[in-house]
Amino acid sequence: MKSWFRQHGYALGSALVHIRKAPGSFLFNIVVVALALALPFAGLTLLDNVHPMSEQLSVDPELSLFLKPGTPREQALALEPALRAILKGHPAKISFLPREQALAALKSKSGLSDVLATLGDNPLPDSYVLKLDAFKNAAEAANIDPLGEQMRALPGVDSVQVDSAWVKRLAALLGVLRLALLILAITLGTVVIAVVFNTIRLQVMTQGDEISVSKLIGATDTFIHRPFYYTGALLGLCAGAASLSAVALVLRPLNTAIAEFARLYASEFQLTPLAPLPMAGLLALSAGLGLIGAVLSVQRHLARLN
Repeated sequence: MKSWFRQHGYALGSALVHIRKAPGSFLFNIVVVALALALPFAGLTLLDNVHPMSEQLSVDPELSLFLKPGTPREQALALEPALRAILKGHPAKISFLPREQALAALKSKSGLSDVLATLGDNPLPDSYVLKLDAFKNAAEAANIDPLGEQMRALPGVDSVQVDSAWVKRLAALLGVLRLALLILAITLGTVVIAVVFNTIRLQVMTQGDEISVSKLIGATDTFIHRPFYYTGALLGLCAGAASLSAVALVLRPLNTAIAEFARLYASEFQLTPLAPLPMAGLLALSAGLGLIGAVLSVQRHLARLN
């Protein structure tokens, strides 16, 4: 075990020595990789902030049930027990809206009282308005369509309008954003690997004579490869830290603009940086991408020196 730690300690020290010999090149590569990582990191931060907000939105969907024209009032009123049976387990406020009251409300709100008066008979049907509550989140509230289907099967029911479209749109939008972020992350992750691949390739070419001498005195391939692996991992790690720092700094001016906009809606919404655990995961991912690029480069270019 001591030998293992000694070997890796030597490899890490060797990588740091080579980095100190060309700090400008290493810093430039950090900037390039950090820029590639900034977009997916910023997108992940945005989704992390929007997701809880979407869960806290009002998720009390509403169903409007319209009866067939000519349905007797007694039959219309008799539907309430059947509606409560369908909604068993879903707390709801059920309100019966007579056609006369619906027409009066339409006249008072639309400003078309003169036009409606020319219609003669009331064209509006009796209806029910069902306001559901006790939903924990938007995804759960979106699952009320089966209730609407059961209500459509009741006698005398003409149509049922389920007011949950906004919930589905929100879920679909978040799904599209996650997919776009995944595609962006894969694309820019490939860019990171390519940058590290090229960096290690140049380093291998620079140290060609040193590597040849090491082989002549009996150094193993693993011993020679290991410092390059550490260089790639350090490049990815430093770039990930720089990218996360840049995203955190950008949040400050953004929050100033968001605060003014949110105040118009009586909200205190603010963007916050990622929690420590997700940050650690992103740093590990960045280091892993750097390591992958280094491994691919070393396996390709050092094989030519054998």
